[in-house]
Amino acid sequence: MPELPEVETVKTVLKRRIQGLKIHDIDVYYEKMMDEDKRQILIGQTIHDLKRYGKYIVFILDSCVLISHLRMEGRYFFKEPNEPVLKHEHIVFQLSDGLSLRYHDTRKFGTFEIRDLDHYLTVPPLNQLAKEPFDIDPNAFYKTLKHKHKAIKTALLDQSIIAGIGNIYADEILFACKIHPLRMTDQIKKSEANQIVQEGIRILNHAILAGGTTIRTYVSELGVSGRFQLQLMVHQREGEACYVCGTTILREVINGRSSFYCKTCQKR
Repeated sequence: MPELPEVETVKTVLKRRIQGLKIHDIDVYYEKMMDEDKRQILIGQTIHDLKRYGKYIVFILDSCVLISHLRMEGRYFFKEPNEPVLKHEHIVFQLSDGLSLRYHDTRKFGTFEIRDLDHYLTVPPLNQLAKEPFDIDPNAFYKTLKHKHKAIKTALLDQSIIAGIGNIYADEILFACKIHPLRMTDQIKKSEANQIVQEGIRILNHAILAGGTTIRTYVSELGVSGRFQLQLMVHQREGEACYVCGTTILREVINGRSSFYCKTCQKR
């Protein structure tokens, strides 16, 4: 699943290419993703800006915003209008520069929501997001953890606790902090909560600079493939030796998600 660095990469490339362009038309091949009412609202609107909130990309238009979530496999591509539409290209935006922006999603989990331009931050889904590591107050984050009783790995994936972190970076952050993924949130010390925030900032910034992380089939928009996967310390390294101590990296399913860790470096 694309996480904060991947979505930031997609947003940056999209903004460079489409800011200031007008949506001339939209071809919809999967109506559950965008119905006719949404399509009619968007046609004729100019794309003034693109922003990212957590894992959401927000297209700032004339009178509304379009909120896009890539979910598991969503990708954007630019193509010539006369190129054949592929099986998994569900939404095709015809832009004023003559190119088509195509949303490709093999699992059809991606979403498009339209919200009022003046209030989109105060209504779902964006009002349900917590702050990102870059903006969150470590003390407030610590207090939130102390009032929960769940595995810290699960908490880091909860976008209402801290936004933008997904499975890959949760594993990497916990390894950097030497925290076992099954430690309970109410057992996390204040110094550890602060370290989680600081390591989150460091790791996410490095991943953004590297263009995100490409795992399995995810490749960011326009073929921009991340290189941060070359720096991963534990994620998807089951059975391999820990780079720090040599202990075999383990995998454990926590709340339905595969978690990778070193039992020596990350004491429970």
